[in-house]
Amino acid sequence: MASALSPPRVPKPKYALPSHYHESFLEKKGPRDRDYKKFWAGLQGLTLYFYNSNRDCQHVEKLDLGAFVRLTDGAPSGSSRDSGIYFNLVLRNEEIKFKVESLESREMWKGFILTVVELRVPSNLTLLPGHLYMMAEALAKEEARRALEMPSCFLKVSRLEAQLLLERYPESGNLLLRPSGDGMGGVSVTTRQTLNGTPVVRHYKVKREGPKYVIDVEEPFSCASLHAVVSYFVSHTKNALLPFLLDEDYEKVLGYVEADKENGESVWVAPSVPAVPGPGPTPPTDGPKQPPPTSITPVSSQDKLPQLPNPDENYVIPISDAPAADYVNGDVPSPGRLVIQKPKKCHLAPKVQAKPPKPPIAPKPEPKGLSRGLARKLVFLPTTGLADVTAELEEKLQRRRAREHSAGLAEDQRVGLGAQRVSQVDPSSKN
Repeated sequence: MASALSPPRVPKPKYALPSHYHESFLEKKGPRDRDYKKFWAGLQGLTLYFYNSNRDCQHVEKLDLGAFVRLTDGAPSGSSRDSGIYFNLVLRNEEIKFKVESLESREMWKGFILTVVELRVPSNLTLLPGHLYMMAEALAKEEARRALEMPSCFLKVSRLEAQLLLERYPESGNLLLRPSGDGMGGVSVTTRQTLNGTPVVRHYKVKREGPKYVIDVEEPFSCASLHAVVSYFVSHTKNALLPFLLDEDYEKVLGYVEADKENGESVWVAPSVPAVPGPGPTPPTDGPKQPPPTSITPVSSQDKLPQLPNPDENYVIPISDAPAADYVNGDVPSPGRLVIQKPKKCHLAPKVQAKPPKPPIAPKPEPKGLSRGLARKLVFLPTTGLADVTAELEEKLQRRRAREHSAGLAEDQRVGLGAQRVSQVDPSSKN
C-alpha cells in the first residue's frame, strides 16, 4: 500500500530587519528597574527601539524622544566603575540610565540622539571625522522624513482651544502648533508659561513661503519643516518651551515574544482578535441547546407607550391631541365623546294630483341597517357608566320618530281635505 503523501512544507516568511540611523548593544535601567538589562537598540526618527537580539524584527520596548530635555554623564552614585561608559537620558517625566561598552560608544549614542532631537550635528563631543559624517547622513534622512509628516505637537484646534489644552495639561508641554487662520497654509505657535504665578500666553505666526516655513519674529528665521520650527523654539528658549505631547503611548493589540524552535530567533506574535458575535449567534453543538426564541406579536399603535424625552436634551415637546381611534365605523371621532348623528328626514315624494285621505297607517318598523349601525355604535362606545345614558337616548329617539311620523300623517290629511274642497267647488273638475 502506498503511503499517504504529506502536505508540502510552507516556508515561514522572512521579515526584513528594520533600518536604523544607529544601532548597537545598550544596557538600560528605567526608574522602576532594579538593575540594568541588556538590549539590542536602534535609533530611527525620534524613537529608540529595543530588541532582545540583533536578529529580531519586532521590538519589545520603545522610547519616544519627543519629550527630550537633556543628556548627562556620570556613573551611578556609590559606584567605583568607569564613569565613561554611563550616560543618562532626561525626559520630561522620567530619567533613563544607560550603560555602554566603551567611551566611544557612549559618544556615538549621545551624538546621534542630539542630531535627531536638535536637527544639527553636535560639535562638543569627542568624535572622529567618520562619526561626524555618519551623523550628517542621519541628519539629512531625518529632515527628509520630517518634511513629510507633522510633528506630534501639531493639533487642528482653534486659538481658544489651544489655550485651554495648555492650561488643562501643563505637565504635557507648553508649546503647541495649530493651523493659521489666514488660509495661506501657514501655522501658528501658541505657548504658555508662568511668570510669578501669572500665566503668560503668547501666539507666533509662521508663514509658508514655498517649501520653507518662515518664523515671523524680529529677525525672521527660515526652517525646512515644521519639526525645525519646533526645534527653533525649544533651542532658542534654553528648553523652557517643550512640545505639547499627551501621554497616549499605549498599544492596541496584545502581543508577546515567542522563540522559534528551528533557528532560535525570537518572533513577535500578535494573536488575531476574535470577531464580535452578531445579534443571532448559533449555539454550539456540544453545549446545552438553547430554547427556541419566542414569537413576538406586533403591538398596535394604540398599545405603544409614548417615548420618554431624553433628559440631556433641552427641547420643548409640543402637546398633541390624542391619536384617533381606529373604529370600524368611522362616524365616532373619539372614544371620550359621545356623538349620535340625527336621523335623516325622509322627504315625501312630490304630489302629482290630489288623493283622497288614506286611513291611518301603523308606524313602520325601523330599518335593519339603522338598528344594526346603532348597535355597532353602542358596542364600540365605552360601557362603563353609560348604560343609563344609552337607554335614555333610545327612548328619545323613539319619541322623535313617533312625532315625525304623526306630523307626516297630519300633513297628508290636510292635503287630502284641501283637494276634496276644491273638487266640490269647481264642478268642471268632475267633467
